[in-house]
Amino acid sequence: MGNFTAKKVQSLIRDGAPGRYSDGSGLYLMIPKKGAPYWMHRYTLAGKRRELTLDKCANLSLAEAREQAGEARKGIRNGADPIEERKREKRVAIHTVKELFSDWHQDLEKRLKHPNIPKRIFEKEIAPSIGQLTLDSVSPMDVRAIVRKVASSGRPAIANDTLMYLKQLFNHAIKLGLLTYNPAAAFNVNDAGGIEKSRDRALTLDEIRHVFQVFRYNHDSFSRDNYLACALLLVLGVRKTELTEAQWSEFDLKKGRWELSGERSKTGTGIVIPLPPQAVGWLEELKIRACGSPYVFPSRRSSKRPHMGKDTLNRAIAKLFGKEPGKKPQPENRMGDMAEFTVHDMRRTCRSLLAAAGVPGHVAERCLNHKLKGGEGVYDRYDYFNERKEALTMVAELVEPAIKEAQETRLES
Repeated sequence: MGNFTAKKVQSLIRDGAPGRYSDGSGLYLMIPKKGAPYWMHRYTLAGKRRELTLDKCANLSLAEAREQAGEARKGIRNGADPIEERKREKRVAIHTVKELFSDWHQDLEKRLKHPNIPKRIFEKEIAPSIGQLTLDSVSPMDVRAIVRKVASSGRPAIANDTLMYLKQLFNHAIKLGLLTYNPAAAFNVNDAGGIEKSRDRALTLDEIRHVFQVFRYNHDSFSRDNYLACALLLVLGVRKTELTEAQWSEFDLKKGRWELSGERSKTGTGIVIPLPPQAVGWLEELKIRACGSPYVFPSRRSSKRPHMGKDTLNRAIAKLFGKEPGKKPQPENRMGDMAEFTVHDMRRTCRSLLAAAGVPGHVAERCLNHKLKGGEGVYDRYDYFNERKEALTMVAELVEPAIKEAQETRLES
C-alpha cells in the first residue's frame, strides 16, 4: 500500500500548496503553481531519471493512478520505456485515409514549394469518397472510381495528378507499416487521364489579331483586366501567377522596371524584368483601374483571395471557345474554327516571337526567366537586362498593332 488515502489526496488538492507529494513506488501527486493537479510516475531506465505524466487528478482516481504506475513498472522491468511507448502509440493513431493524409502532408510542407496543390486535390477529389474509410478497407475499386470520376469531368491532367497522389499517399502508409500493399499501385495514366501530350501551341500574329478582336467584342464576359493581362503575358513572357498576383510595390513604372522576388518566382530566384513602353502604358491604365488596391489585378468578386484567381483567365478564354465547366447548356463558340489555346500558350508565343525577332537563345531564355545551363548559367551582374529590354520591346512592337487594331475595331463598331 502507498502513503496516500483518497481523503489525504483530496485534502492536499484542497490546500493547493504547490509541490510534489510521494505515494511511494515512484508515484507522485503533482500540484503545480498554475494549472490542475496531476499524477506523475518517476522511474530510472539505463541510468537516466525520467518522468511520465499519467493524467489529471480530476480524470484519474488514486486507485487508477496506482494501477497505471504498476503497469509502467512492469513494462520497465521488461526493458520498455513507457514514455517512448506512449510516443509510439501516438504515431500509430492513424486509422483513416484523412488521418494518413494529415501525417503525410506534414512531410510535404517541409519539402515541397507548393504543398497546397496535393492538399487541394485530396480535399476536392479524394476525401469526399474515401476520407473517412479505414486504411485497410480502401480497395483498388475505390481508387478506380475516384480517378474515373475526375477523368469523366473533362480534367485529364487532374485525373493523372489524383492517381499520382493516391499512389504516394498509400506508399506513405506502407512506409509507416500501416499497410502491406498499395491499392493504387496497379493503375497507370491510361486508367486516369491518359498520356499528356507536351504542348507546343504558339499563336501567330494573325491569330493574335483575331483573338484580341474577339476579346474586345465580348467585353461583357471578357473584362478589360483580362484583356490587359493577356497583352502583358504576351509581351513579357512571365508565368500567369507571377503577373496576376503581382503587387504595385514591385513596379517602378517611371524607370520601366518590375522586380520579381525569388519568393514569387517559380525558379526561386528573383529577376528584374524590363518593361517596354507599351507595357508601361497598360500598367498605368491598370493602376487607375485598381482604385488604390495594392494588387495589380485585384479580385473583382467578394472572395478570400485579394487578387485575380488562378483559373480566371483560362476559364474566361475557354468560355469564348464555347466551354464552361459546370454549365448546361454550353455557351456559344465565339472564337470560330481556330485551335484552342490556354494562358500558358501566351508565354510560349512570346518565346516564339523572340525567336522570330532574331533574339539570341540565351537572351530569350532569360526573358522567360529560365535558368541557363552550363557555362551560360554564369552571366554578368546585369543579367542581360539591356539585351532583354531591347528584345521585349521588339516583341511589343510586333504585337502592339494587333492589340491596338482590336481596340480600334471595337471603337468603330
